[in-house]
Amino acid sequence: MSAQIAYFATGCFWGAEKRFWNLDGVIQTSVGYMGGTIANPSYELVCTGRTGHTEAVKVSFDPSKISYSRLLKEFWEMHDPTSMDRQGNDIGSQYRSAIFTTSDEQRDEVQKSLSIYQSALDANSIGKIVTQVLPASEHEYFEAEGYHQRYLEKNPNGYDCHSSTGVNFPETAVNA
Repeated sequence: MSAQIAYFATGCFWGAEKRFWNLDGVIQTSVGYMGGTIANPSYELVCTGRTGHTEAVKVSFDPSKISYSRLLKEFWEMHDPTSMDRQGNDIGSQYRSAIFTTSDEQRDEVQKSLSIYQSALDANSIGKIVTQVLPASEHEYFEAEGYHQRYLEKNPNGYDCHSSTGVNFPETAVNA
């Protein structure tokens, strides 16, 4: 089976990329910008919050080794999807929570996992998920500058920047 692509935005892309590249079955990761209104945005422009882009991770994965639902589990747990335009000290629309789906199957899987995770959050009296779910076909992915790629591999003590709800995704709902 050939590789599939997934796109996730969880705030600062450095820590998210590391979480994904460490998963068995993930072939390749890169960081970039999605969801905005201008072509070829730079980090400096995206940081202004005026381009509409969010920092995103592109994940190439082998679905025979890791399921999209397993990637979603990682997504929900690695950040706070109830926080609007912010993750920890990172504030602005460029740090919003979003998933850019590449197929109807991915969109359906996102909706299913969102519902499951929202139930887990509700059981812990945590707010509503504000994650945007958008079709990747309508939002071009622009790869970020080279120094951002695998940043935490090059800078092991670098800023990971993720906050989370502290609520794990229900294990019974995750496939291999």
